[in-house]
Amino acid sequence: MNTELTAEKTTQLKGQLTPSKIMQVGMGFWASKALLSAVHFELFTLLGPGPLSAHDIQEKLSSKASIRHIYDWLDTLVSLGFLERKGLLDQAVYSNAEDTDFFLDMKKPGYMGGILEMANNRLYKHWMNLDEALLTGQQQNESKDDPHGNMDFFSKLYQDPGKLQEFMNAMSGIQTGNFIALSNKFNFDNYSSLLDVGGADGWLSIQVCLHHTDIQCTTFDLPPIEPLAKKKIESYGLKDRIQFMPGDFFKDELPKADIIVMGNILHGMNEEGKLQLLDKVFKTLPDGGVFMTVENIIDNERRQNTFGLLMSLNMLIENGDAFDYTLDDFKNWTSRAGFKRVELLPLSGPTSAAIAYK
Repeated sequence: MNTELTAEKTTQLKGQLTPSKIMQVGMGFWASKALLSAVHFELFTLLGPGPLSAHDIQEKLSSKASIRHIYDWLDTLVSLGFLERKGLLDQAVYSNAEDTDFFLDMKKPGYMGGILEMANNRLYKHWMNLDEALLTGQQQNESKDDPHGNMDFFSKLYQDPGKLQEFMNAMSGIQTGNFIALSNKFNFDNYSSLLDVGGADGWLSIQVCLHHTDIQCTTFDLPPIEPLAKKKIESYGLKDRIQFMPGDFFKDELPKADIIVMGNILHGMNEEGKLQLLDKVFKTLPDGGVFMTVENIIDNERRQNTFGLLMSLNMLIENGDAFDYTLDDFKNWTSRAGFKRVELLPLSGPTSAAIAYK
């Protein structure tokens, strides 16, 4: 009797279950690569001026694929919401969806495709080795077999202006919405100076200065980045309010400032490195000073911020022992350094600013 009831309940349960979530995530790389290929081919920039037919797109891409497969690719992007379409097959014309037109047209100021370019050119192939990373605890990027480790990847990166610019574009792209949100949500008017540690091409400093007229900003990063940063800062007419200071935040003293910010920096270290850097930040700040880290802060219950958890796995791929963290983690580390209190400021999507007050 019990066996029959169990079998009956099992049959009912099976009738309610669906494998759609399993298939959607398990085969998710199909959709991802369709989008990344579109970014690689600059499809959304191509469609920026107006709609095109599949034949027009095929010709502009010099594609030798069959027109049927071009339809399949474009209609996949339609089904995913990245393109819009009028007509069908030979009668169809394609145009950008509103969000892709704003964020993925290289000729528009909202372009954030740099991170997707890097995902296509670098991260996609490295993530194929996640299995090995989980077994060995070792990074799987370009420095995988290099005795100098991950830092040698950066030294090689800085020797190639093209790859360095791509990396800067990626870092700016992934943070654009967050930096704008931070500039709008936090009252920078109460402070006179800001230091962006590991500030790359100065994008955070630019956004803060565009929204707050009295603050002076310093972007602190390695010397090879200086010409890229100065060019970008000057293009916004902010060279009188933003200075680039070359240096290594591991080795050099940090410049003094009322606010010290790090965007996607702290997660790239192991716990020992995080504590050492927080101690340096605390000693640099004046009483009443503020430290902010702009990252994909994982929720304390570790159930909701999937992107933050995946970013932590990306740190395994990139750095081996580095990881993302929760607000409770941040509170523990900053308390050990001497900070009085912390708060969380939600920004864009999965990203927040974890803020510590001295």
